[in-house]
This record gives sequence, structure tokens and C-alpha cells, in this order.
Amino acid sequence: MPDALPPLLELGKVINQVGVPVRTLDLVRMRVSQLNGRVWILPTGPAAAARIDNRLPIVASWREADCFTDAERAALALAEATTRLGDRADPVPDEVWDEAVRHYTEPELSALIMHVGLVNLWNCINLSTRQDPGDWR
Repeated sequence: MPDALPPLLELGKVINQVGVPVRTLDLVRMRVSQLNGRVWILPTGPAAAARIDNRLPIVASWREADCFTDAERAALALAEATTRLGDRADPVPDEVWDEAVRHYTEPELSALIMHVGLVNLWNCINLSTRQDPGDWR
């Protein structure tokens, strides 16, 4: 469906312009993809690796690692909750939402939720069609 690609790419551009730091969006994209079983190939060369967040490989341990900010933790908790909607009776518990509200404006929260939804959609497409693991950028 080639006509579907441009609007999805445009949505990604719109999300990136709302004000959520790109590094946070990258962390969320990696974590959501991990939850969905989507593998990303991170660059290993020094020049390429310098352009990515060095915390991406450890984002699954964001609760234990001390290198994530409170705002990033709130975004990651929200991302996990909105990715695993069917795992619990209250998909996005008040404490997860309230913590996200402490760190993000309403437009930023909307962007985060849309970002999670878009990443989930891309994961669904790529995993369903058995795409090879993708390069990070």
C-alpha cells in the first residue's frame, strides 16, 4: 500500500516537532520495539555510534539503571503501559499517568502516545512481514 507510507512518515515528523526530546523518543522507540520482539541493529563504528544514545542497549533495564532522568522514566513507563494494554485490568494506571503529567505538557503527552502507537504499528508491519532487523537510523 504505497499510498499509506507518506502519511505515516508525516505523522512521525509531526510527533518530532511537538517538543519531546528526540533522545526520549528514541528510548521509547527502542523499548516499545523490544516489547514487541522487533530487533534493531545499533551502529558499532565509533563515528556512527557517537550519533546514537549510548543508553539504547540498556533501555530494558531503565528501572534499575541510574542513567535515565525522571522524565525519561515517566515516558518509558507510559510507553510500556500503552504497549501492553491487554496485560492488566487498568492498562494505564493512575500513578503512571500522573507521573507522565508531571513531566510533559498535554501536547507532549499526546505526541508520546501517538509515538508509541506509531512504533507499535511499524513493529506490527515489520514483524508480520518478516522484515530483517533494521538499522537504527
